[in-house]
Amino acid sequence: MRESSKTNAVRGKDFFDRYLSGKVIDIGCAEDPVCPAAERFDIADGDANDIAAFRPQLAYDTVYSSHCLEHMHDVRSALRGWWALVKAGGHMIVVVPHEDLYEQGFWPSIFNLDHKASFRLGGETSWSPVSYDIRKLMEELPDAMVLSSQKQDQGYDYRLMGRGRGDKPLLRKFVFQFTRMINRLGPLGLAISHKVNLFLFWLGCPVDQTMGNALAQIEVIVRKN
Repeated sequence: MRESSKTNAVRGKDFFDRYLSGKVIDIGCAEDPVCPAAERFDIADGDANDIAAFRPQLAYDTVYSSHCLEHMHDVRSALRGWWALVKAGGHMIVVVPHEDLYEQGFWPSIFNLDHKASFRLGGETSWSPVSYDIRKLMEELPDAMVLSSQKQDQGYDYRLMGRGRGDKPLLRKFVFQFTRMINRLGPLGLAISHKVNLFLFWLGCPVDQTMGNALAQIEVIVRKN
């Protein structure tokens, strides 16, 4: 779904100048790094749960990770390992799915079976048995100062948020394949897909809007003092 590219589309030039102009590692980026110069780290490069075994500590100006932390076996341990890679004065930027917008009240996740944790922001209450307050997790890191924490929901249609009201697995799997195919048509495909999603939601089928151009996530930026 190329979440970094979608998120970059709503970022200003100052974000790239401030956070991505030095030595950057992008953890879990696959073929969609946050910037061309970023060092890519994915499954073929090692286990992000134990990144200290593969990359040196205090080596990066920015550690970036988008939609990877929710796949980690031990969220706190993984974050500490990623944080150890950051130089003093450097930054870590973590983007995770927002549990209400993405998981929509379903656990285990019906949209990604590999998700091992869900995330909320600040004082939000949770329905999930494996929920973490991502801002609090980042605040707990040693010598960390949170610079920014925000829900990113650009393009998200709240009328299609399911809130765990029920599932139609076969129809949902058909929608997944249909959406992947029609999105290749560009803006026209996205427009058609949205109309189809409105109809399917009316039929009682949960909708993953991130298959299109919608964001359903939280971004937290911390600096190492």
